[in-house]
Amino acid sequence: MKKMVAKEGMSLLSFLTECGYSKKKVKQLVKHRAVLVSFMTAKRHDHPLLPGDEVIVKTEKEMSQEGHQCPGLEIVYEDEDVIVINKPAGLLTIATEKEKIRTAYYKLTAYLRERSGSREQRIFIVHRLDRDTSGLLVFAKNESAQRTLQDNWPAVDKKYAAIVEGVPKEKTGQVASHLREAKSLRVYSVRDSDEESRYSVTSYEVMKEGSDCALLDIALETGRKNQIRVHMADIGHPVVGDKKYGAKTDPLGRLGLHAYHLAFDHPTMGKRLEFQIKMPGKFSMLFPKKSESNGDAPKSPAAI
Repeated sequence: MKKMVAKEGMSLLSFLTECGYSKKKVKQLVKHRAVLVSFMTAKRHDHPLLPGDEVIVKTEKEMSQEGHQCPGLEIVYEDEDVIVINKPAGLLTIATEKEKIRTAYYKLTAYLRERSGSREQRIFIVHRLDRDTSGLLVFAKNESAQRTLQDNWPAVDKKYAAIVEGVPKEKTGQVASHLREAKSLRVYSVRDSDEESRYSVTSYEVMKEGSDCALLDIALETGRKNQIRVHMADIGHPVVGDKKYGAKTDPLGRLGLHAYHLAFDHPTMGKRLEFQIKMPGKFSMLFPKKSESNGDAPKSPAAI
């Protein structure tokens, strides 16, 4: 943080511009509650200063660390255009007809509005994770960023850790099919393409083997609804806990799917952003330590 002391009475805007900040930057800092006057958050850029008032400007790193305090959500990264969270399993991405409040979108919006003190604060949907899938989820903080991210979404790198029933005979493989969604909302593969189906490709690699399950590192070539769950079921190894697609076991008490890696080009700066988070602890507990005794054992997708 940067600390400064006003030597004479003037507006906060005038003081900070004299200290080298542009007027636009000052307004942004105040909007994001990054400016303190005598240890109180400044709510207006024209806040009147008195001689001797101490002004503190927080750094982006400090603001990012404070962002991790969102109740029920871990904020992994935040700037003026995007915000990336680690969504817990069991939480919807956005509202449905039956559930409006217990969603990542609602929780994050409420938090940002409280933090900024503005009811105008909004976030915008970029992509979704299934309710029972945990992991990295990105939202845009303005419509321009949303459009850019969605337009370039095919170039985003998305990787998942999945625990499946049984162990695939092929240690690496690729599953491709056309996916169609039934009126019941169940997604399934079809042999021939049509206007209602979408071509989908999923690549996988077996990272660990247990007695009755395996840990897979999965990369998505496309991003369709329930794609991983359908494709794993198609090869006879449904994701554990996924009763909807044929799983008979639930050793984790949740769906065994976690989005651990996400990389994309920043919508305004253009630089590549890359995020990787650890897997839930329960995932590793299914595989005994002795299975790692071989020095040539493959590295895990995130936490092993």
